[in-house]
Amino acid sequence: MATKEPREHLLDWLRDAHAMEQQAETMLKAQADRLVHYGTLKARVLQHLEETEWQKAQLEGCIARLGGSPSALKDLSMKMMAFGQAAMGMAVADEVVKNSLQSYVFENMEIASYTVLITAAEQAGDFETRDVCQQILAQEVAMAKWVLDHLPGTTNAFLTRSAMPGMEAKV
Repeated sequence: MATKEPREHLLDWLRDAHAMEQQAETMLKAQADRLVHYGTLKARVLQHLEETEWQKAQLEGCIARLGGSPSALKDLSMKMMAFGQAAMGMAVADEVVKNSLQSYVFENMEIASYTVLITAAEQAGDFETRDVCQQILAQEVAMAKWVLDHLPGTTNAFLTRSAMPGMEAKV
């Protein structure tokens, strides 16, 4: 089995993170486009979409500094997964609740990913990438906390709307 230097793993994992942010961007756009009755949630989704676009650009800079480029195949695969997730969400009556659950899980996957990247960047001696990943990690932790803190309110709003005759509740 061939050995890999920490820098090579770091570059691979940065490409994975870039693809993950592609997926996040697609999911957030789909959520924002569909949210109608949950204004606070929509505003936070749009804010995180802006953060995600910034994160993606930062990752592109880290990848380029290491002499690489994003993986078109990984990016496309993750975008396709996001489209599938969005389509499945539209088919359920409790879309806003399911999306909130999915968002919380996704944010925690991102938190784990950036935690790994910070460690890998430190071991590779790439402190600029470490610093970028620490900034991104802070944004992901804040979003996960926001989703979790607002999950009861989103759920209550959905349940209230759902119990009212003729009231649209799913988004």
